[in-house]
Amino acid sequence: MSAWDAWIGRSITQQDRLTAAALARFRATIDSGAAGDTAEQAIHWCLCLPDAPTAALGADGHPLRTDDPDSFMPPIPLPRRMWAASDARFHAPIYAGAAIERTSTVAAINEKTGGTGTLVFVEVDHETRADGVLAVSERQTIVFREPAPAAAASPAPPPPAGEPDLSGWHWRRDVRPTEAMLFRYSALTFNSHRIHYDLPYARDEEGYRGLVVHGPLTATLLLDLAQRELGANALTAFKMRAQAPAFVGEPVHLVGRPKEDGWELAAIGPDGRTIMAAEAKTETKA
Repeated sequence: MSAWDAWIGRSITQQDRLTAAALARFRATIDSGAAGDTAEQAIHWCLCLPDAPTAALGADGHPLRTDDPDSFMPPIPLPRRMWAASDARFHAPIYAGAAIERTSTVAAINEKTGGTGTLVFVEVDHETRADGVLAVSERQTIVFREPAPAAAASPAPPPPAGEPDLSGWHWRRDVRPTEAMLFRYSALTFNSHRIHYDLPYARDEEGYRGLVVHGPLTATLLLDLAQRELGANALTAFKMRAQAPAFVGEPVHLVGRPKEDGWELAAIGPDGRTIMAAEAKTETKA
């Protein structure tokens, strides 16, 4: 039996409202160019946000995890946390002004040993309703990791100049995330993880060579790419897996192409590495 089995099945329900102002700020953050009252299919990541008091945050900026019986996340002692994967289904659009309710449930907790040491994967199911209608169902996978190794005190150098070969992709949009974009997205999502705004911490404590682009922001930009190509709220499903970090000031190549049963999407780094791999489906390609 896992030390955290008592957390499996634990649920919380939160309420929110998507205001027109919040939707406008979301669009401004990613330069979407969209308009109207129908929200984009990434808006659910900006709703029903964590609201831990500042005094309850840990050294990394995330809420402290405790064994309090009212605590939602298990008290996993590993200090580094990242959003590793997501599998979302879109059931109905979300409109500006809608009352939002989200129920989140801890579905599974698995401990593994990898090349970087112990890893604990927490799978959380979310059901987001807008005005009482199921809009998005999603399973998120969050991974907790050991501290960065001592070798990380000397972060990797920037990638070499040049551009990867992207000729096999049909869609393409290039984005160079800035400090301002990360600041705005952190504000939109009430995310105080220090790797997104505190360069000395990101570099010296977690071993990154720069400020790290939020995983949900990268996924949001991929969903924005799909909307630009397929139209608003065209997707019925979106599944992604984070593979490598993206950094402030470095280009992110957002690409896509059709596949037999849907669409393949990816965020590619300047050195050709895959930052995020994703697949999507529409009603016509299910």
